Amino acid sequence: MSLSLPAVVPSAVKTKLLSCSRPGLILAFCGALSLSLAPAATAESCEFLSPVGGDGTNPIVTKTISLGNPLGKPNWNTDFFVAKPYRGYKLFFTADSSVSATYPVQAYLKFTDGSSLRVFDGNITPQPGTGGGKLVPTVPGKQVSQVNIKVGSTNNMAATGFTYRVSVQGCR
Repeated sequence: MSLSLPAVVPSAVKTKLLSCSRPGLILAFCGALSLSLAPAATAESCEFLSPVGGDGTNPIVTKTISLGNPLGKPNWNTDFFVAKPYRGYKLFFTADSSVSATYPVQAYLKFTDGSSLRVFDGNITPQPGTGGGKLVPTVPGKQVSQVNIKVGSTNNMAATGFTYRVSVQGCR
C-alpha cells in the first residue's frame, strides 16, 4: 500500500517503512508509509492529546467497530483536541482483538478555518496486539484544531466486531 501526501508537505520530510514485528510496541498503520523528519527533529518532545468526550485521564481510546445504522451513525470517528501549535502529530493504532483483521482507517487534520486534510486512507492488517504509527507534519499557514481517526467503513463490513486502540501525540 502506498500513500500520496499533498504538495504542502515539506520536501525535507523523508519516508521510512516502520516494522510491526516488535512485540509490545504501538506502531500504528503497520505496513503503511511512515514519515520521519530530518535529523534536527529527532530531539522533539511529544505529548498525548486528549480525546474529545474523554474523561481527561486516559489519552488512549478503545473502540469496537460497529455496524452502520440507518437510524443513526456508527461511532467510527475519534477526535483529539489540539490546544496549542505543534510541528507534527504522531497517530497510533493497535489491533486489540484476539484474531487478525483488516481495519479500514482514515485520518484527518481538522483546521480552525473549518477545512480538513485527509492524511491517511487505507486498510491495515496488523497481528493482534500490534499496530503502527504515522508521523504527520503540520500544514504551513494552517492551524490544526483537531486530529480525527476514523476506523470502519460501509465498504468493509468484515471488520465489524473487531476492537482497536487509537491515540495521538502532538510534537514540538
